[in-house]
Amino acid sequence: MGTRDDEYDYLFKVVLIGDSGVGKSNLLSRFTRNEFNLESKSTIGVEFATRSIQVDGKTVKAQIWDTAGQERYRAITSAYYRGAVGALLVYDIAKHLTYENVERWLKELRDHADSNIVIMLVGNKSDLRHLRAVPTDEARAFAEKNGLSFLETSALDSTNVETAFQTILTEIYRIVSQKQMSDRRDNDMSPSNNVVSIQVQPTENKPKMQCCQNI
Repeated sequence: MGTRDDEYDYLFKVVLIGDSGVGKSNLLSRFTRNEFNLESKSTIGVEFATRSIQVDGKTVKAQIWDTAGQERYRAITSAYYRGAVGALLVYDIAKHLTYENVERWLKELRDHADSNIVIMLVGNKSDLRHLRAVPTDEARAFAEKNGLSFLETSALDSTNVETAFQTILTEIYRIVSQKQMSDRRDNDMSPSNNVVSIQVQPTENKPKMQCCQNI
């Protein structure tokens, strides 16, 4: 737990998207600072916060970006999504329209974000059970159909907030570390330790040198 904020093995950018008022900023503050603000105002522009977690003995630092859900901030989308490896697509379980708009947000992700981005559908405000407008099963089925993971959370009472971020960060970590391993297998015929090897690179990388040596 005592790792300094600048010590980490991996840095992952995760974006929060969804309609205005679904609780994106409170999910961010609950996860990164364990705070919840009932009076929180609409986010203006973009802000982000960080928190580090442990996955498989590695320190994963999450840089979580939050933006206003309003249309007028659409100009920032491409910069907002650049470099993001994960996205939490948030709706409010008590407001059906925010769930209907998930499809539009998903399209925006597909248009602007990296095609391999890990996406989790999050039904926030699960504490409002008595006002529920979106059945859990319906949202889960939508998530499965679109290849998303799914959780219901409450930033108010902390339910599943930790789990949601831990789950998506672990999933990203698994993908990234497996890719690194396969890249290493493909590219690296030398031992995978930290010794600087002075061996000549494979000939296909340096055809010029090879041809000159042959003359």
